[in-house]
Amino acid sequence: MSFTEDCNQIFNKVIADYHLTDNIDTPISNPYDRDSIENRLYLKCWIDTVQWHYEDIIRDPHIDPIEALQLKRRIDRSNQDRTDLVEQIDSYFRHKYSDVTPLPDARINTESPAWAIDRLSILALKIYHMREQVERQDASEEHREKCQRKLNVLLEQQVDLSTAIDQLLDDIEAGRKYMKVYRQMKMYNDPSTNPIFYKK
Repeated sequence: MSFTEDCNQIFNKVIADYHLTDNIDTPISNPYDRDSIENRLYLKCWIDTVQWHYEDIIRDPHIDPIEALQLKRRIDRSNQDRTDLVEQIDSYFRHKYSDVTPLPDARINTESPAWAIDRLSILALKIYHMREQVERQDASEEHREKCQRKLNVLLEQQVDLSTAIDQLLDDIEAGRKYMKVYRQMKMYNDPSTNPIFYKK
């Protein structure tokens, strides 16, 4: 099984597990050993899945403003957790390939493996929810057909992105490409760089 086949299986499990309750306050029950990459992948997709539903809720035009602000704070924390987890996953790859000597003509990729995996996790969510639209019995045939066309594109994207990630990992392992981990420098989360805080 390729790495992304493993990823996609885990992501599908997460999304199915979440939708057993379909509640943003459902506690996570990660079935994988804490020190394993599978644990990090499960947690990554769980954060994405909960945040997907945060984003649905906050778009309610009738949402109470106080509730909306509280939810915005949760989204901010979720975004930070997501970023931190991407860095953990990239650190796993850095360690895994630490003994690889890049070839003299090795190139760097436009994004790290973990940020590509981040996109794969989001894609799994798009596929799940677009498939829901395709299967909606209360929607028009036109709506379902339109969503089916979109679903077909998403499924093609999933194949292409999975292939590209596996190829990237093969290239890193063979020394044809090398990776760096750039820590995200989110200035608005830092009281020392966000002027709303330091100018008070």
